[in-house]
Amino acid sequence: MRRGHRIDGVRKQKTTQNAALVVMLALGGLAMAGPSGLLAWSENLRLLDQRKAQLETLQKERAALQNKVALLHPDHADPDMVGELLRSQLNVVHPDEVVIKIDD
Repeated sequence: MRRGHRIDGVRKQKTTQNAALVVMLALGGLAMAGPSGLLAWSENLRLLDQRKAQLETLQKERAALQNKVALLHPDHADPDMVGELLRSQLNVVHPDEVVIKIDD
């Protein structure tokens, strides 16, 4: 009877060890090939560089728009900016001006 208990204990121990080995292998596989694993590291760095460049471009555009808004402030609007917007949005020209359209 004792021998049967010992064999069952060894089987349970081996089963537990095998299960632990499978879990460790799965975790190791995820560490290597997972979405944030070692193999995806260079791709993530490339995407980070792209996002930084995109962020820099958007920040420049935002600064330009903030400048334009500041120039159009109702209390102290820049006459040149107001004239430019009137001409572009309402097609307003002075009688002595010639309009030359340039495609973007």
